Formats: sequence, C-alpha cells, structure tokens
Amino acid sequence: MGKGRKIARRFGKIEGAQPEGKRRFSQILDAIGADERRERVSVSDLMQAMDARAVAALILLFALPNVVPTPPGTSSILGLPLLYLTAQMMLGKLPWLPALIADRSMTRSDFNSFVGRVTPLIARLERLLKPRFLFVTSVTGERIIGGICLALAIVLAMPIPLGNMLPALAISLMALGVLERDGFWVVIGAIVGVVSMVIVSGVVWALAKATIFLIVNAF
Repeated sequence: MGKGRKIARRFGKIEGAQPEGKRRFSQILDAIGADERRERVSVSDLMQAMDARAVAALILLFALPNVVPTPPGTSSILGLPLLYLTAQMMLGKLPWLPALIADRSMTRSDFNSFVGRVTPLIARLERLLKPRFLFVTSVTGERIIGGICLALAIVLAMPIPLGNMLPALAISLMALGVLERDGFWVVIGAIVGVVSMVIVSGVVWALAKATIFLIVNAF
C-alpha cells in the first residue's frame, strides 16, 4: 500500500467500518483477535475497528507499553506515532498515520499474545470509568487534552533514562478518559502529567549540571 490510509468519518462513523455500539476498547481488541478470518492485524485495522474513537484508542495502545520499563529505544519508536496522533487530537483532525506506520501488522497469534497481556488490565480499569464531567471531554476539551498529550509525547520520545514511564502513564489515563468520556480520569491524568514534567525536567537539569561539571573539570 503506497500511501497511508486516511480514515474519514461520516455522521460520526468511519466509512466502511461497522458500528461498534457500546462495546468497550478491551472488548473490541478481543473481538479482533478472535476473528479467524484475519491472518494479520494492522494498525489501520485497529483504526477502522475503533471508528470515531480511533485517535484516543491508538494513543492508548502506543502509550501503554511505556508505562513499564522497556528496552532502550522503545520509547523513541513508539513515541513517533504518538506525536502524530496527539497532534491530530489537538488540531481536531481526522485520525491519520503515514503508510510506514498504518500498514505495519502482526500475525493474529502475536496480536492475541499482546492482547492477552493488556486487555485484562484495560478491562479492570474500564470498570472504574463512567461518563462524568463531560465538559472536560467536549470537542474543545479534547483539543486541550491533545495539546497536553503532545507535550508529554515529546518528553516520552526523548532518550531520558526511565523518563518515559510517568508521561506514558499520564497519556494512558487521559486516553482512557476520552474513550469512556470520563473527565475525572482525564483530570487525574493531567495531574500525573504535570508531576511527570516536573520530575523529568529535574532529571534533565541534574544531567545537564553533571555533564557541565565533568567537562569543566576535565580541562
């Protein structure tokens, strides 16, 4: 596929996608993995399955793996799609990813292995969410959330030791809040985001001071 797939909405639904009703994110992931007609699952498949919630859903998928310690370089790889997606949320754009990312796929068995690890956690979290503080997840609210997530995604993509975990947690909480229209979780995620920015900036400042000290004393 030469060009990235652009997912367009019509009357709140993606063209060519089947309505997902009130199914939650974890249920949709399980349904995709259980579809024996699929040999592989691509990022664009997930975008289509999530319908109008594709941006928040993909933000969650790309942020969540960074909540736990990962091999060096993982945050940079997962951070690039997050930069695209959070910028689109901030600008109120339709979900889109370049072909290099959108056409990436994995076998259904590998997808099920991944889903088997993450969906139990997501399902437990979903039981705690409910629509509330709806003004936070309004159209304008989502743009502000996108801007906060974009700033955190920039930090996440930087090669800072363990500097990706708190920003990733903050992004994940806000994405879950947007998915379930739970403004309370969005606010909690934003607070975690502010704390993570303070901690990461302190780490960067300490590393900069240590580097300057070493350079000065080396000559």
